[in-house]
Amino acid sequence: MPDTHTPHAGDDRAADTDVVALLIRQHGDIRNLFDEVEQSSGEERRDAFRRLVRLLAVHETAEEEVVHPWARRSTPGGEGVVEDRLAEEKEAKEILSALDEMDIDDQRFLPQLRRLRTAVQQHARAEERYEFTHIRRNADADALAAMARAVKAAEAIAPTRPHPGVESAGANVALGPVAALMDRAKDAARKAMGKG
Repeated sequence: MPDTHTPHAGDDRAADTDVVALLIRQHGDIRNLFDEVEQSSGEERRDAFRRLVRLLAVHETAEEEVVHPWARRSTPGGEGVVEDRLAEEKEAKEILSALDEMDIDDQRFLPQLRRLRTAVQQHARAEERYEFTHIRRNADADALAAMARAVKAAEAIAPTRPHPGVESAGANVALGPVAALMDRAKDAARKAMGKG
């Protein structure tokens, strides 16, 4: 039976030569994972939620390291646009961090997940409108491809869990590798204990 689950970031094997297409596809994967978490239960919900946590963490880190710096430099009013996105990311990371510590069977889990979903979807729409549109209009094919490669590279070493307060490229460079190692150790321990 074919696997119908949404892939982890970078696991879809797509040839990404356009950073905007890559990130919009990941926004779709994130929406699909929210659906999977909400519509499943037990181990299936736990697995879908772990994949959602990982995708959100690596996706946001890559945007913080690649997209936001570009938007600051190249978008009219870029500083304000990025500061608004960082505030949204911090709020989502705080909700996600609390959810990550919660058992999926906790009665508070689904209401908090829906709160997170709303915050993430509003954030994604703002990115697509205020950042991605400007990237598409102002970057040539080589720049789009270079940014796509940079996003993939950032995702490969990004933390796999939310770290509220680490929403800038500088903080990601300083703390990201340590957080990524710690997160991957936690991931391995959870997997070894059968907790997904």
